[in-house]
Amino acid sequence: MKIALLSPAGAMHRYNGLFAKSLHYAPMTLALLAALTPPELNAGIEIYDETAGPVPLDLEADIIGMTCITGASARVYRFADYFRGRGIPVVLGGPHPSLCPDEAKAHADAVVVGLGDHSWPRLLRDFQRGGLQPFYRPGSCEDIANRPLPRRDLLNKKRYITLNTVEAVRGCHLNCAFCAYPKAFGRRVVTRPVEDVIAEIKTLRGKEIVFPDVNLLSDMDYLRALLTAMIPLKKWWFGLTTSDVALNEDTVRLFERSGCKGLLIGFESVNAASQAEMRKGVNKPEGYKALMDILHKHGVMVMGCFAFGADEDGPDVFERTARLSDEIQIDLPRYAIFTPFPQTDYHNQLEAEGRIVERDWALYDVEHCVFRPKRMSKDTLETGVRRAWLGSYSIRSILRRWRWYSPKLFRYGWLYLLLNLGYRQYARKFNIFDAGVMSDNSDIPGINL
Repeated sequence: MKIALLSPAGAMHRYNGLFAKSLHYAPMTLALLAALTPPELNAGIEIYDETAGPVPLDLEADIIGMTCITGASARVYRFADYFRGRGIPVVLGGPHPSLCPDEAKAHADAVVVGLGDHSWPRLLRDFQRGGLQPFYRPGSCEDIANRPLPRRDLLNKKRYITLNTVEAVRGCHLNCAFCAYPKAFGRRVVTRPVEDVIAEIKTLRGKEIVFPDVNLLSDMDYLRALLTAMIPLKKWWFGLTTSDVALNEDTVRLFERSGCKGLLIGFESVNAASQAEMRKGVNKPEGYKALMDILHKHGVMVMGCFAFGADEDGPDVFERTARLSDEIQIDLPRYAIFTPFPQTDYHNQLEAEGRIVERDWALYDVEHCVFRPKRMSKDTLETGVRRAWLGSYSIRSILRRWRWYSPKLFRYGWLYLLLNLGYRQYARKFNIFDAGVMSDNSDIPGINL
């Protein structure tokens, strides 16, 4: 059996878009599915990640599996229609098909709803005996222990800054209004056994480890056990947390001892009222400076993410946020638009209010406005986001945000500059990717969707 696993990407995030190698670590979804493929099928597997290279239109396969986020769904459907037109069965899965399974099914022979760890092997066995079902759901089993290592050998390692992406915690205990994850995959938090994670890390070359899990703080007892076990490995690790990471300095000390060099934190907004709208109660804007001080004190750099467009955001929010990023020295600020992904509570609210004005999923990329803001125009919101990016990635801002006087951070100045210069290129070319470019999938033969 020949299996092709595809991850199409929107124009901005494609291999020829804005994200340079320095900003791009390897995703593990398809590599894990490849590892979970039943051995008795003797399958030949190829992976094509469009953030790292093109998807060949002449590929040969008995079945194609595609993972799909909302912003790439129109492109995924176009690929699916094209390959099905060639007579190749197509299976769709990932966040968007899990949120909109009936929509996805119109372009697929089967749809995997929710997590695919247990559905994927069952689906392939059904396919082999000619009994492919229209929908596959995970059932009650969410155990992620004792699973095989992802097939990193199938990834194009030259196009990623690292292949060392490792899952430890699946799920999040929060219920943010804008987050699609719990709607697509549920709110249950599942952890891999610490010994499994450590064993996987020991197989990896290089010093760096990336934990892509949506919130490492969802199970603090587990996290402390994992980080304690990581101390002897002397790795550098990067991961995602919430802003309450520094409530206890002992926790931050453990982060440092275990090798933490960087965290992505969703600060979301400088407005407390906007935090309430987003249901991100753990965020306290008045405490952001203290948070940055304690993390920098322990040698941890921060990618701080902000979302604009909440009902309490006025036209002054862009300048206030960029200024705060400079003042508290966020190492890598990232700016987005508060986006109503399908089936989320935020989407349902705006739909009920008649404020969603854009139905083209290609523009649901968190950098284009798809709704009518309350205190500014759509154009003001999009222009403000671009202005915030350009301001924060000016040379002056990059130099201002760098804590060169901190001994624990100074030695990593090369990493700070590498990442900042990568995002500087992103900020400067941001406006090229307008609605027309984002929605153009004419490179794939077939009828425009």
